[in-house]
Amino acid sequence: MNEEVRQNWLYWKGAVDVEPIFKAADQVNTSDATTFAGDSNSYRRSKVAWLSENREIGDMLWGFIELAQPIFKVQVMRGPLEIQYTEYHATNRGKYDWHHDVDWNSTAPYDRKISVTIQLSDPSEYEGGRFEFMETEQPQEEARVKGTVLMFPSYLQHRVTPVTEGVRKSLVAWFSGPRWM
Repeated sequence: MNEEVRQNWLYWKGAVDVEPIFKAADQVNTSDATTFAGDSNSYRRSKVAWLSENREIGDMLWGFIELAQPIFKVQVMRGPLEIQYTEYHATNRGKYDWHHDVDWNSTAPYDRKISVTIQLSDPSEYEGGRFEFMETEQPQEEARVKGTVLMFPSYLQHRVTPVTEGVRKSLVAWFSGPRWM
């Protein structure tokens, strides 16, 4: 595998065959994942399906995690694993505004440590829908290649800008470990 290490994240361009992910997603129902920030303005509009029980996908992701742990210098557990298939549709300007993946108020004995996103759509299939980080270098255009794996520490602020045409599909997962200090 040929990873690209950046300031606070890394990626493997086109490293994953996306067909097994689509097969798994076809076996479950998607539901709306509209989230509100205390008012009528939604900061997330997407459809999601949970694939957390899919061992094949979990094993594939774990291979990348083993490469990422020494780079990010964090300890993660193999399970429990959260895996989510996500679709952002232009019909409702699908998006996910600025957020991070750690629940700092959680009382669980672990926190999300490494976030993973896999690009499932070819960039020609949609417009908008850019994955962006706040306060760090942005992924290059080649990180949008179908099958690309992008990993980053879960505390980094990130977003997906509104999709203006087509459908952007991705797989996201979170690996947890001992609580952040």
